[in-house]
Amino acid sequence: METASIVKPATHGVGSPPPPGPAIEVSDVSLRFETRDGPVQALAHVNLKVERGEFVSFIGPSGCGKTTLLRAVADLETPTEGDIRVDGMNTEEARLKRCYGYVFQSPALYPWRTVAGNIALPLEIMGYSRAEREERVKKGLDLVNLSGFGNKFPWQLSGGMQQRASIARALSFDPDILLMDEPFGALDEIVRDMLNQQLLRLWEMTGKTVLFVTHSIPEAVFLSTHIVVMSPRPGRITDVIACNFPRDRQLEIRETPEFLAIANRVRLGLRAGHSYDA
Repeated sequence: METASIVKPATHGVGSPPPPGPAIEVSDVSLRFETRDGPVQALAHVNLKVERGEFVSFIGPSGCGKTTLLRAVADLETPTEGDIRVDGMNTEEARLKRCYGYVFQSPALYPWRTVAGNIALPLEIMGYSRAEREERVKKGLDLVNLSGFGNKFPWQLSGGMQQRASIARALSFDPDILLMDEPFGALDEIVRDMLNQQLLRLWEMTGKTVLFVTHSIPEAVFLSTHIVVMSPRPGRITDVIACNFPRDRQLEIRETPEFLAIANRVRLGLRAGHSYDA
């Protein structure tokens, strides 16, 4: 059985090298939903390995199963067939051991809680002491450039700032893996560019493994070490494309021939996949 494999890079962020073995391994996963109108095949025979410290973007047409695959990794959906391993565990074990943080399309912050209170919520649920919660919240605010905004309420922040707060919340308990489902899709282009740069800096600082769902080809190429191209439903992986850019890349890289060549390969892959399925 052929598996789309993402090769481990020479370096993994800062600090000591991570332990060996893939962070995520998806083996022959298919997922079917039962609906009133009959079964819907969302994913079909998906195989993928993601090494630790990678930034992997998933791109494909609407309804191709990008979010479904991310939710299956997070144990929010159950595959009909196949197996998913997260840090060597099944998805339920990984969820119970809090191996990942999840950032949704909208910030999903509680309006009656301050920004600090929202970031602290997972820590409260997990039973961290008040002192440790305060320390972790402070570090989280610093990490996403929101120092001084902890006592504000979500409605007092811009959309980009709210999404940064949700990222800090997802990282508050220091998970190995960050799962992000179109977190910047609703933001304007200028804010999106700024958050893309900040996310790259955060990734470089933490060395996390990131799985990132997007509809934007430039965003995928700019952020990723690898891009996973998916076909229309039922979702299959049609290509895995390496993005061999420096981790401290700047927005200007989007004008280089190398960047444009990768973007064009993604674009052609999406068109080919759509034509094939049609």
